[in-house]
Amino acid sequence: MANTGPARQEPIENTPPAIPADQIIKTFAQHEAEFKIERDNFTYTQDFSIQTIDDDGNVDGEYRMTSDITFTPQGKRYEVVTYAPPPTLERIMLTQQDLDDVRNIQPFVLTTDDLPKYNVSYVGRQHIDQLGTYVFDVAPKKIEKGQRYFQGRIWVEDKDFEIVKTDGKAVPNIGKGPNENVFPRFETYRENIEGHYWFPTYTHSDDFLKFSTGEVHIRMTIRYTDYKRFRVTSRIVQGATTAAPPDKP
Repeated sequence: MANTGPARQEPIENTPPAIPADQIIKTFAQHEAEFKIERDNFTYTQDFSIQTIDDDGNVDGEYRMTSDITFTPQGKRYEVVTYAPPPTLERIMLTQQDLDDVRNIQPFVLTTDDLPKYNVSYVGRQHIDQLGTYVFDVAPKKIEKGQRYFQGRIWVEDKDFEIVKTDGKAVPNIGKGPNENVFPRFETYRENIEGHYWFPTYTHSDDFLKFSTGEVHIRMTIRYTDYKRFRVTSRIVQGATTAAPPDKP
């Protein structure tokens, strides 16, 4: 799928999967666990922006930050901010929780370790661009204090059982009154990187944040570009230890 905007989608078909849904869930969660480790071996650039929109549809405030996710020579992962003009937001304020959600919730990963926290239910089948997918609804079983969760829908490619799209929001909202922090609904699309894993490349939100004092229309975009492998990791494949191939020169 392209990372330039929403994909072309056909209606969801209420047809059973080719194999049991529980087996699909188990398989994609295992792939997600591998992917989570693998993505930590890549450098990439993250371009994040959020805008407030007035009643006439015009932008009246913006926050932008571009950063490189990279490594020290010793292999320690860190983030380098390369572009951050002074923000002009007046009607909302970004918190550390918002920035943490950009890193952890918008590029949602549902691994084997995460599955016990969620109810995952099969919805049907749907074509997105040229991909056949299985569609699942995902919701936290319970909300524990201090923890962040994803609630929404995921699309799983129907051949290799990889998550290729998510649509939902970070939960729960936090606080009340002057300290309340509410979060937008978003879509995240992934693209195939190195022929195996599907990496998040584009997140978009166009939503109304419902505060106790009124609504604020926002638009949010996150682009993940220039994925490059930094190091090779080993993984178990059919009982043998093999190393993922590095990028070709």
